[in-house]
Parts: sequence; structure tokens; C-alpha cells
Amino acid sequence: MTRITLLALLFSAVVAAQSDRDVLARIRTEGLEHSQVAPVFDMLTVNIGPRLTASPAHKRAAEWARDRLASYGLQNARLEPWTFGRGWTLEKLTIEMMEPRYLPLIGYADGWSASTSGEIVAAPVFIGGKTLEELTGMAPQLKGAIVMTQPILTTFVRKDRPQPSDPDYVPMSAAYATSVGRGSTGSARAGGPGGAATPETTQQRNQRVTEALKAAGAALILKPSIGEHGTVFVTGRDGGPGAVPSVTLSAEHYNLIARYLQQNIPVRLRVNVQTTFYDADGGHAYNVIAELPGTDPVLKDEVVMIGGHLDSWHTGVGATDNADGSTTVMEAMRILKAIGARPRRTIRVALWGGEEQGLLGSKAWVTEHLAGPANAATREKFDVYYNVDNGTGKIYGWFLQNQEEVRPIFDSWLEPLKSLGARRNVGEPVGSTDHLSFIDAGVPGFNPIQDYGNYDIRTHHTNMDTVDRLDVNDIRQAAIVMATFAYQSAMADRKLPRPVQK
Repeated sequence: MTRITLLALLFSAVVAAQSDRDVLARIRTEGLEHSQVAPVFDMLTVNIGPRLTASPAHKRAAEWARDRLASYGLQNARLEPWTFGRGWTLEKLTIEMMEPRYLPLIGYADGWSASTSGEIVAAPVFIGGKTLEELTGMAPQLKGAIVMTQPILTTFVRKDRPQPSDPDYVPMSAAYATSVGRGSTGSARAGGPGGAATPETTQQRNQRVTEALKAAGAALILKPSIGEHGTVFVTGRDGGPGAVPSVTLSAEHYNLIARYLQQNIPVRLRVNVQTTFYDADGGHAYNVIAELPGTDPVLKDEVVMIGGHLDSWHTGVGATDNADGSTTVMEAMRILKAIGARPRRTIRVALWGGEEQGLLGSKAWVTEHLAGPANAATREKFDVYYNVDNGTGKIYGWFLQNQEEVRPIFDSWLEPLKSLGARRNVGEPVGSTDHLSFIDAGVPGFNPIQDYGNYDIRTHHTNMDTVDRLDVNDIRQAAIVMATFAYQSAMADRKLPRPVQK
């Protein structure tokens, strides 16, 4: 190589580095001074509200997000359908204690609960702690009854996970309790090594109790929330035709009724649950996809992807889980388009459905587009997926999923963002959200470290997941971080290292 050629290459590298610094500065300025976070977040939470997968509200949110992304000038903004099952909405809920005194009860119908046969006024039957054999003998008593299925609750969720970006953080102590690396439902496997049977899980026993109550013709299932101070954790599943309607009560009110019954004080409840199921759309749910095309002739077909889940549970408005994450990635894409960024690789955004039911939307997309031998060529061109979920507020850094080889890269990208509140990256993995779908397909997937104060004990899957629980200014910071990492990845000479497959 001649001295002139070497100088030319060095000059080109200096110019490219300066250009990247200018773009990163413009990302920051655009995100801070011209933010569109507030109207997007308000639309998803205040205007549309809870966005249960396959519900009319989720479809409305997906269509609105698609149109909003297209209005930014992003290309190929679209909905991608995938098979889910029936949609559901709650139309009416009455839950009151009539005797021994009147008390309106704090409770919510579980997702996909069936309707009651009109209004039920009856004394509850308490079966907490009874064996399945004892339930079989109680079948006549359970027919048409309001059944309290759990013992008095004494173990509440009272502690949030620690903050991994704190300097005194103990490694792995924030590992999400539903089993790191295995999806949001946290379900246990049915057998151990070699197919050996494992002890029945609480979830499996509860399912058997539900089946027994269905067979007995119970009118309603009541169970307590694991939250306190009126915080009600509510999820749910479609039990199919003939399922028993189900309601989750605040633990305090559930325990109150149970103590009355323990002391043989007569109790009478009035309950009415009315719901609607939707299957006219062929059982489809939707992911939202849009792109900022790459410009490099060699690298433009390679993809950097950012995303979060658009769906939520139905009792709050899904503000912290995950309207803030959806807003973050939409704003990151808006910023990049608004400043005229010309990434070498294509940057794609996704808003997933079905995350709350087990990462179903991202799994469906990965199965169709990335996984398996048929998608080998596309997978080879896929660089990295950045997800945002499992927390709220600012992005402090990233869980590196045990990929220590990316630490120096991520540390260098995070350093200039510390003036905006970023702190540090940690080596450990985090589970329970959509980046796992990508890791399972053999491509890098990462989720950020955010704020967990009052997340696990107050807002995650609860009636308290409202806009009051966060500051939209923190979403502005998160969007700048996300846009920066997406752009840096899209401009790098090489794709990020692949995760080691076990």
C-alpha cells in the first residue's frame, strides 16, 4: 500500500468518524428538543387504553401505530398477522358483598373469563386447602356456587428486584423470578431429565382444580391477588367453551370474606360478569413492522431491529408494561428519520402482540422470518435485535446475556450517553420478554436495564399500571439511547458476535 493510499484511507476514516459524531449529536438534539413522545404515549394509554392481544383495542393500537410510523416517512409500514385465537373484552363487572354488611369489592375479571349466567347472589363456598379428592365429594355443593379456591393469602409481593446499574449490585440478584431465559409465562417443564416426573406445580394443581369445578358446574371462581394495598395482579387464559367465569379479588377483601367464613359468619355476595369473545378475524393477532432502509450497497440487506410489545393486560392502561417501551422504539425511529440518518444497514422496528401470553407475536415472526433451515440466508444477514420491556423509565445500560465479547462495544456506545443518565452494562442475562425469541433463533438479542422501583410490587400486570407511574421525560432519554444503539449497530463494519448456542 502506498503512502498516498494509506493517507487517503485514514482521511476517509476520520471523516466517517466525524460524520458519525455529528449524527449522534443530532439524535440527542432531536430527541430532547423536538420530542414526539407525549402524543404517542397519550394515544396508547389515555385514548386507546388497555390493549389485550386480539381485542379491538389492540387492533386499533396496531393500526394507529402503523399509520404513525408511515407518517414519519418510514418504509413498508405494515401489519403482519399471525394465528392467536379468540379476542376478548370485559363488558360489565359487579362484585359486592351484601352480608354481613355492604362492601363494594376490589376485583377484576380474569382475561378471557366467561360470562356468568346473569347476576349471581349467593353465599360463597370456601375450598382453600382442600384436596382434589375432597372436591370430588363436594360436587353437589359446588354446582352453581361462587367458589373461593385459595387459602387465606399471607405471602405478598413486597420487594422489587434490585437495580443492576447500582455500584453495589450483587450479580444475578435481579434475575427475573419467572426463570431467566425462558419466556414470560415462566411455566415449568412437565418432566425432568429422561422424562422423569417432577412434583406437581402450583399452576398444574390450580388447573386441575379449575377442571374439577367446571365438571361440578360451579358458577364462579374467586381467587386472591398476590398484591397488597388494593393492587390486583390479573392475567388470564382462554378456557374454551364451558369454562367457569373467574374473578381475582384484592387479597385484603378475599381474606376478609375467608375470615368471616372461618368464624361461621354468613356471607352473601353479588356478582355479575359479562364478556365478549371475538373470532371473526380468523383468530388473528398482529405485529407492526416498519423500516428505515440501509444505504450501503454491500450492507443494506443486513438488518438491525428494535422493538417492544404493544399488547397489555386489561385492568390498568399498560403504561409501564409496555406503552412506554412501544413509545420508545417509535420515537427512536422518528428521530432517525427526522435527522436524515443514512444507516449502512436497514433499521427495522417491530411492535409485538401476544407477549403477555408467552412471547407469541415475536415467536411467530421469528419462526416465519428467521428460524430454521429455510431462513438460513436471512438469518445470516440479521445483525441484532434490541428490545425494551421488563422495567420502565430511563435506559441505564444493557443486560449482555453472558456475551462478554460485546462488552467493549456496548461500553463505548454507552459512555457518551452517561450525561443523559446512562450508567453501565452488566454481563448477566435477563429473561421473560421478546429478545428471547431472537436468541433462540441464534441471533443476538438484548434488553435494557431500566427502573424497577414499584414495578414488580405495584404496576407489572396490575390495575395500577397507569400513566401516573412514570415520567414521559424518561421515555425521551430511552428513545435517544435506543436510536443511538440502533444507529451505531447499523454503521459498524461488522455485525455483532453471535450468541453461543447450547
